Amino acid sequence: MPGSDGIEVTGPHGDRYDEILTPDALALVARLQRELGPRRAELLAARDRRQEALSAGGTLEFLAGTQAIRDDDSWRVAPPAPGLVDRRVEITGPTDRKMTINALNSGAKVWLADFEDANTPLWDNMVTGQLNLRDALDRAIDFVSDEGKAYLLRPDEELATIVVRPRGWHLDEKHLLIDGQRTSGSLFDFGMYFFHCAQRQLDKGKGPYFYLAKMESHLEARMWNEAFNIAQDALAVDEHVLLVQVPAARPDDDRGELVVRG
Repeated sequence: MPGSDGIEVTGPHGDRYDEILTPDALALVARLQRELGPRRAELLAARDRRQEALSAGGTLEFLAGTQAIRDDDSWRVAPPAPGLVDRRVEITGPTDRKMTINALNSGAKVWLADFEDANTPLWDNMVTGQLNLRDALDRAIDFVSDEGKAYLLRPDEELATIVVRPRGWHLDEKHLLIDGQRTSGSLFDFGMYFFHCAQRQLDKGKGPYFYLAKMESHLEARMWNEAFNIAQDALAVDEHVLLVQVPAARPDDDRGELVVRG
């Protein structure tokens, strides 16, 4: 049964889950879902209408309102944030415990910690993945394989910068209900990482960085910006610490990868 706050965790309970699924962390995800859930539903419905129009012979075009930006050769994105200046080598993988250690030890400059395509979205994977990221930032993570091989972070060495990839807007998290409705997988992944790790990253001189995949319009990108604002306000985090990468899914988004610091 849902609690008096309308938050119901329906997934099974596992070891150390309470360290991630805290009342305050769940409250942040609930706030994100309540404020953005209806708009998310509208924008997902808009995807279907757009596909119908394309299937009927419609075409993709740039937005007229962004013509001035496309014509302005002096327009530039913000400079790279700390920890992302050198990105010549990146590694991508899921957030299981062994991968987390190996990715951070790999020598790559950036690790794309993937809750999306590289990850099987089992409830245990989603919760323990968050726990692994938090433990890694605290340098309190280890792993022993079935064969007895031990994995540890290399001491006193610069580790790869973590960039988290939440699930796309189209995916739900069925194991967390807010007011009886499934939560957005995007908002669950984002909210949990932001709650537990944003300040930890700032304390290390970096920031909570996100790679936002599978968007299909500038309005979906705008919704992400609102999610950042909600989380920043809720946790009193400096608004100038986020880096968002938006691989353009449609020609009317932009002409390539858009990087915004807001």
